[in-house]
Amino acid sequence: MNAAVPAGLVTGWRGTGVALLCGVAAGLGQVPFALPVLALPAFALAVALFRHCRTPGAAFRRGWTIGVGYALIVLFWIVEPFLIDIARHGWMAPFALGLMAAGFGTFWGAGFWLARWLAPVPGRVRGVLALVLLWTGVELLRSYAFTGFPWGLVSYIWTETPLLQLSSFFGPHGLTLLTLAFAGALVLAAESRRRVAALASLAVAGAGLFGAGAVLQSSPVPDGGAPRPVIRLIQPNADQHEKWDPAKAAIFYQRQLALTGEPASPAPDLTVWPEVAVPFLINDPNAPLWEIAGAAATGQVVLGAQRLDGDEAFNSIAVLDRQGGIAAVYDKAHLVPFGEYLPLTDLMGRLGLRALAAQFGLGYSAGQSAPLLDFGALGKALPLICYESIFPQEMLGKPRPDWFLLVTNDGWFGTFSGPYQHFAQARARSVEFGLPMVRVANTGISAMIDARGHVQISLPLGVSGRIDAALPPALPPTLYARTGDLPVLLLLLLGLAALALTRNRLTPA
Repeated sequence: MNAAVPAGLVTGWRGTGVALLCGVAAGLGQVPFALPVLALPAFALAVALFRHCRTPGAAFRRGWTIGVGYALIVLFWIVEPFLIDIARHGWMAPFALGLMAAGFGTFWGAGFWLARWLAPVPGRVRGVLALVLLWTGVELLRSYAFTGFPWGLVSYIWTETPLLQLSSFFGPHGLTLLTLAFAGALVLAAESRRRVAALASLAVAGAGLFGAGAVLQSSPVPDGGAPRPVIRLIQPNADQHEKWDPAKAAIFYQRQLALTGEPASPAPDLTVWPEVAVPFLINDPNAPLWEIAGAAATGQVVLGAQRLDGDEAFNSIAVLDRQGGIAAVYDKAHLVPFGEYLPLTDLMGRLGLRALAAQFGLGYSAGQSAPLLDFGALGKALPLICYESIFPQEMLGKPRPDWFLLVTNDGWFGTFSGPYQHFAQARARSVEFGLPMVRVANTGISAMIDARGHVQISLPLGVSGRIDAALPPALPPTLYARTGDLPVLLLLLLGLAALALTRNRLTPA
């Protein structure tokens, strides 16, 4: 039995409480708390708790409980959309959080179960190795399975530190593997006969990784010395409670027009409005697109809007030319379940349920994979609408853009944690791919982000305004941009295969 945790703290209800608090502490590593100094020891404690589990079933319960505690912190924002129309949807909020946390915990519980099955003798080094590999594996799995949900990945505890820069080599899952491996090594070092030397070695290794990240973070992004194009970011701050009120919608629209038309030197080359920024359909023949284009007399306009095509509704990005014509349209391809469409549509319709964010019928239809939008001298942009920015895997294997264009309505996520987590993940995309990002949000945070994830200029939550910012240059393709998740997947498969093949030849450690 390992000595890292007293046996009295890991049995019965006391053990369940410790596991739940362990998950909560790990979740506090995510923004807005950003406490990796608390999260990393919590992950180490999770490894130690796993080593007290003698059976796969016990390991599942322990991993599930830790995962639930983590999810209750990281996914707390999930209640916010149900409070927009509290009379109609408020009763669903606790059920939504509870079910999401339970489902999240199932992934971690499965990883713990399989790890104990592969390493059936408690106290073995191979048990820590099995857990690290499978815990990383289930984080990878939840990023892809059932349309994917890579929110709050373990690696995101580092978004406010230089260690985020390492994701340009390994991606988010490689950084998760490194994080959990370090946590496991802490447990083994704490039990080593040469404890001081082992912990000192880990401290040196951690300092080395931190230093490497700091060097990358402080390295300048070459711009060639030429003037950079200027992009205007419009943030109307349309509160979600008021956004579709006919009287207020006109106010928000006029606010965006006024912000677009404000004079500046140099004049912006492009103006970007947020997701679903206008109260009319973009393909309505009477839509005043000429008015929007006229407000931005010196440049193009990009805006989020809804459009109808027969019986299908789409959440779209439209590029307007100088006369107000539609030069290009992108329809959101990766929709949010229950937010933008309903699974089992017929059943849900009979129950009287509808997608929270959709204004038409039971939800939006999915568009095609995002094309690159060509803005001439500004280069080519990959368009992203809201939730699409959390999927790094969907940005792989495509023609490389010059920058990311993200429009979002984080008004759905409240003001506590959701917008900050969404913003942190946007910064992670820039680091992983070495590309700048133009991020325009209805209620904030709108920002210009450079290719190393630095925020050049931003508008905070809950204010209206505009910012004019030079578009930063791109870096050369990163290792992650070239290889994606394949190296991490192969490493996991090789390690797990080796453990599986030696499972029946165990000898006491």
